[in-house]
Amino acid sequence: MKRLIPAALFAAGAFALPAHGQNSALTDPAGERVNQIIVYGDDPCPASPDGTITVCARKDEQERFRIPEPFRDNPNAPVNQAWSQRVRAYETVGAFGVNSCSAVGPGGATGCVLNLVNRAYAEKKSSPDVQFGKLIEEERAKRLETIDAEAAAEQARVEQIEKEYEARLKRERDGEPAPATPAQP
Repeated sequence: MKRLIPAALFAAGAFALPAHGQNSALTDPAGERVNQIIVYGDDPCPASPDGTITVCARKDEQERFRIPEPFRDNPNAPVNQAWSQRVRAYETVGAFGVNSCSAVGPGGATGCVLNLVNRAYAEKKSSPDVQFGKLIEEERAKRLETIDAEAAAEQARVEQIEKEYEARLKRERDGEPAPATPAQP
C-alpha cells in the first residue's frame, strides 16, 4: 500500500501539467541555463527569457492529457504476454515423477537429461557447419555419376557383343566361312 500512494500521486501530477507542457530548467556544464519544454499540437514554443536556452520537443495533440508512454504498460502483466508463453507456463503444472525434469518424485531428474539430449539433437540438426544430410547427398551424387559412366560402358560392350553374335548367326545361315581370327597367346 505504501508503494501505491507515491505512484498515484505521480500519475495525478502528470495530468496536472500546464497547457504548454512540462518545464524543466537545467544548468548546462558551460554555465548556461537550458529550459526543456514539451509542447503539444500547434502550441508555440515560449520565448526564452534573459539568455536562457529553450529547447522544445513537440508531440501530437492526442498525447496532451495521456499518461506518459513509459508508464502506460506493464510488460510483465499477463495481458501483455504472448499466448504461447502463457500456455507454456501451464505445461509444467503437475509435472512430477519420471521424465518430468523436476525435483519432485522419484526419477524427476531423468527428464532434465532427456530435455538436454533433445535440445542437443535439435541444434545438431540445424547447425550450419555440419549437416550430414547434405554430405550424404553429395556423396550419393558422386557414386551415381560413376555408376552411370560404368553402366554406359557396359551397355556399349554388350551391344558390341550382340552385333558380333548376330553377324556370326547371319554368316552361318548364309553358309559363309567365319573370318580368320589371330590365335591368342
